[in-house]
Amino acid sequence: MDNSLEVDGLTVCYSGGAVLWDASFSVSRGSLMAVVGPNGAGKTTLIKAVQNLIPKAAGKVSFFGGCYEASRKSVAYVPQRGNVDWNFPANVRDVVQMGTYPSLGWIRRPGKEERRITFEALEKTGLTRLADRQIGELSGGQRQRVFIARALAQDALLYLMDEPFQGVDKATETAVARLMKEMRDNGKTIVAVHHDLATVPDYFDSVTLLNRDVIASGGISGVFTDENIRRAYSGATGEEN
Repeated sequence: MDNSLEVDGLTVCYSGGAVLWDASFSVSRGSLMAVVGPNGAGKTTLIKAVQNLIPKAAGKVSFFGGCYEASRKSVAYVPQRGNVDWNFPANVRDVVQMGTYPSLGWIRRPGKEERRITFEALEKTGLTRLADRQIGELSGGQRQRVFIARALAQDALLYLMDEPFQGVDKATETAVARLMKEMRDNGKTIVAVHHDLATVPDYFDSVTLLNRDVIASGGISGVFTDENIRRAYSGATGEEN
């Protein structure tokens, strides 16, 4: 199977109205895809719905040719920072090590191998010196790197990221973009909600332009055109995703 993710006719409704309508696209293995569109386009809804975090009204989603439940350990989710209680009493190392839990099952406790994986994830994201810092004390960019480090520790095949560059400084953004490309080069697939149109060609291989339905999806050169961007951003609602 050449696709990590396939979405076919996905529809999501809130209060009787369609927030996402008949969305269809696929993501090739070992690629970086941006999901781009105005506020209210359904980008976050899409990322959540494919993981069954919110109910679907219609449509089919497959991961590596099978259902989400069968591929759950191979899929890592990096949510928006605002969706987390940063007052939770945990340090950076503890949160990153949580990424190893899916492979442990219910009985095993993290051991030497899980500590090694955690250390490598901290190192790759530049968080080693902050390992003992409480998560509530971190800056916005540091918090974003904690999310990514936790996902790295999971050693998934597919990473679903919701605004990984949101609220970070330029240095952190550059470091995260470089890490994403290294992950891609190691065979990982990343689908990321992204808001900065100017950096889409630099950071991603393909793009899905979304405004409640899929305007266009595919390689940057063929899809990320002025015409498709205008179609995606026409009639923007200004509401949340």
